[in-house]
Amino acid sequence: MKANTTRSYKDLVVWQKGVALAKLIYQLTNNFPGDEKFGLIAQMRRAAVSIPSNIAEGQARHKTGEFIQFISHAEGSLAELDTQLILSVELRFARAENADVASELVSEVRRMLNVLRRKLATRA
Repeated sequence: MKANTTRSYKDLVVWQKGVALAKLIYQLTNNFPGDEKFGLIAQMRRAAVSIPSNIAEGQARHKTGEFIQFISHAEGSLAELDTQLILSVELRFARAENADVASELVSEVRRMLNVLRRKLATRA
């Protein structure tokens, strides 16, 4: 069965929130130590970019089953990013209040993906 093909992934609020989260992570990691450029900075940025990218790719496939699969990939990246945010605070690379803003957005995107997955599953 086909997913909703009349809308662009750019119309999905969860994609928009994912882009906002990626931008926030780029800003947050700008203040990390330079020697983390190829470590935690790269990992966090890659995970953050992966979230809206997987949402976009899944929606663009136009098949419900594939969209659900890409939602799972986005959820995996969210879990990875959540872990990395915790580490960034514990390593004192980020202030807790700054990481908390990102963590709240991670939780919001996770909830939105769960709702989207349930809606898609009823169509499959």
